Amino acid sequence: MIPPELLLQAYRAGIFPMSDSRDDPDVYWVEPRMRAILPLEGFHLSRSLARTLRRGRFRVTCNEAFDAVIDACAAPRLDAEDSWISHRIAASYRELHRQGHAHSIETWQDGPGGTEILVGGLYGVGFDRVFCGESMFSRTSDASKVALAWLVAALRRAGAELLDCQFTTPHLASLGAVEITQARYLDLLKRALIPAARRQAGGEPSAAAGAAAAGADVTAAGAGGLPAGFAALLVDAAAAGLSSSPGNFIAQSLTHTS
Repeated sequence: MIPPELLLQAYRAGIFPMSDSRDDPDVYWVEPRMRAILPLEGFHLSRSLARTLRRGRFRVTCNEAFDAVIDACAAPRLDAEDSWISHRIAASYRELHRQGHAHSIETWQDGPGGTEILVGGLYGVGFDRVFCGESMFSRTSDASKVALAWLVAALRRAGAELLDCQFTTPHLASLGAVEITQARYLDLLKRALIPAARRQAGGEPSAAAGAAAAGADVTAAGAGGLPAGFAALLVDAAAAGLSSSPGNFIAQSLTHTS
């Protein structure tokens, strides 16, 4: 297992681990020349996705099935020879989740006999005002898109500033992801580590800014406060009279700025 402190330090430096296969005991650290991010105010909510959210096809949860999500993301896929999520990497993120630094969003549908089936989801690492999305999966149409829509809404509600997607794919690009240089990403990352009050005062980040930010109030920090942001969305939906249809509230909130 990668030590949690080392893993978080790597993310704060703009790098992340991968493996060559599921059973590979080794990891290598990746710092891509080009980086994909999804601007939180630039999420592309298509009409069909908005319709899916409003109809409430899925029940959406946060941190309810982290282990199942990471297992599904690591499972073999038709479009890939093997998973980069090795057993060692999966164990490392499970420990980060146990410590409150990794989170998942799950989408569920009704199954036989009154059961619920996990049909989609995503997971990633959260710190300060940053969320680094690691992987997502979908077993039915729109399941991962709905999870991502909820993630964006929850991060915005929590005050996040940077949603890292690591690499560009046509799927992510269709939802608003853009590609930037690693140098630009590091600038955005450094900015997201500056406490908001200090930024308003015109302060600049010091060499110890990343370490100091680690102790910030997670309810005021974006990614660290993802569960709080998610919970706040449910409260907001109830206040708007949409507790039985929170997806409708998510669609409305995203439509206002999409």
